[in-house]
Amino acid sequence: MSSNDIPWKETIKKEARGIDDADFGEIQSVDSEYVITQKGIIDKEFFSIPINLVHDYDGNRVLFKVTEEEARNSYLQSQDIDSDQDDFDNSEIETETTTTTTTTNDHDDDGSLSNTKEENEKEEVIPLMSEELDVTKRVVVDETVITKKPVKEIKTIEVQLIREEIESIERRPPSSQTKAQSPVQSPKEIKIPLRREEAEVTNKPYVKEEAVVKKKTVTDKKEITDELSSEELDTSNVNKE
Repeated sequence: MSSNDIPWKETIKKEARGIDDADFGEIQSVDSEYVITQKGIIDKEFFSIPINLVHDYDGNRVLFKVTEEEARNSYLQSQDIDSDQDDFDNSEIETETTTTTTTTNDHDDDGSLSNTKEENEKEEVIPLMSEELDVTKRVVVDETVITKKPVKEIKTIEVQLIREEIESIERRPPSSQTKAQSPVQSPKEIKIPLRREEAEVTNKPYVKEEAVVKKKTVTDKKEITDELSSEELDTSNVNKE
């Protein structure tokens, strides 16, 4: 659920939870950048969590994509928020630096003007951001190529072929229907047809067998490694009195 889809006015006094059911107390107020939560009644802890870390809202709890350790390291307020601020306006959270300076002007006994400056109280919240791995999956289609190739072979089969041939030549007296003709004066060829069968070969296709390709689903485990960035404070150049 996007943070823009959450009815933020309904989330006031709702539970705030993180990764592994980390408890951040109840939501006190929300602005365009941060969600302020309070944990505990006597020993109060206040968290200022960026709104872009909101993961979901189920009507009773607002879920954040942050562990308890990350919240304490980066979003825990270093100073309690005054109890009168429990009813903040939902559209504003005061995270800017607050400076209280009290100056009193008194006259010395000799009539000169002296300035007395009380100790300044100053607080500035610096969010320290971090990254976490967010792995999504997409379907990629690979192809396995199965090739059919021609195989040549020589095959011999036996067939029976019928043919006619001269079995014998008989001599017999002429029949009454035979007409007499003049004897030939030169050799004459008499052709007698002899029938025979010849083999005609054609290749006729048929289905010899079927090849069935079966697929199965296999689950692999893969380690995802990436470089994550986080922030920390460098206080080496801070002047300490």
